[in-house]
Amino acid sequence: MANHKSALKRIRRNEAVRLRNRYQHKTARNAIKKLRGEENKKDAEALLPSVVSMIDRLAKRNIIHSNKAANLKSKLAKHVAAL
Repeated sequence: MANHKSALKRIRRNEAVRLRNRYQHKTARNAIKKLRGEENKKDAEALLPSVVSMIDRLAKRNIIHSNKAANLKSKLAKHVAAL
C-alpha cells in the first residue's frame, strides 16, 4: 500500500481517469457500430461528423493511437460514401 499522501491521491486520480477513459472509449465504439449499421445515407452523413469528433478526441487524449484513429475515420468515410 502507498506510504505517502500524494501517492494515495494519485491512486484515486488514476482510477477516476481510467473509468472516464473507459466510458469515452466504449461510447465511441458504440457510435461507430451504430454508424456502420446505418442503411440510410442521409442519416449516416449526419452521424459521421459526431463520430469523427469522438474518434479525434480519443486520439488527442491518447486513449487510442493516432494511426488507429486515422484508419477508423478513413474506413467510416468510405462506408458512408458507398451507401
